[in-house]
Amino acid sequence: MTRILTETLENGVLRIVLNRPEKRNAIDATLIAELRAALDSGRNARAILITGAGKDFCSGADLAALQQIQNATILENREDAQQLGDLFLAMREHPRPIVAAVHGRALAGGCGLATACDVVLATETAQFGYPEIQIGFVPAIVMTLLRRSVSEKRAFDLVVNGTILSAKDAMECGLITRVLPETDFAAAALSYAAGLASRPPGAAMLCKQLLYRLDGLDFAASIAAGVDTNAIARSTDECRAGVTRFLSQKQTKS
Repeated sequence: MTRILTETLENGVLRIVLNRPEKRNAIDATLIAELRAALDSGRNARAILITGAGKDFCSGADLAALQQIQNATILENREDAQQLGDLFLAMREHPRPIVAAVHGRALAGGCGLATACDVVLATETAQFGYPEIQIGFVPAIVMTLLRRSVSEKRAFDLVVNGTILSAKDAMECGLITRVLPETDFAAAALSYAAGLASRPPGAAMLCKQLLYRLDGLDFAASIAAGVDTNAIARSTDECRAGVTRFLSQKQTKS
């Protein structure tokens, strides 16, 4: 069975579905590779929406993959782990906004996959967490995403205790973006993604690039990066058209 399904919608949204419902959409090398390919195919979309088939968004690592790592060498395990790391980098560097629509559970690597998206929407009954500590494992790759989303103290509690959060608690601590009603969740998530798709694509791309670039910069360098992006944005056709439209509307009203 194909682990990833894709559909390009008329509103400019590329919908990507994690398609292993019988495995709670568990992550393995094949799913990672297919998801990377789907993301690459969506560079000309206006926005990307990632959902999960079945009862859960993503339960984390595939059990068969966990069994394999027991007998693998450090180099083999590093090569395997690098695939997930590369996926997260690709999502961060992707030119389009990526939205996760989470229902059920998003745990371990599945929680990391959700938070690697630019926006995380969740149903009221969704659950998030990093329970790897319970089997003596470390949520090492996803910790980079976690640490950029919540406070240091909160991150420590989540990874060392393996705490599972409700959607409400996940939103309150900054791990996810919004909690939406269970009823018509799929339609509401698609509507949100369509809203992003309606934004000027060049400006949205510049916003995403600058926001994540600020992570490693000091204050002065951050201001300088903002100045550069400001100047670039002013020179785009879509900005010029937008300003002209705005001024025309102002003159009409006056």
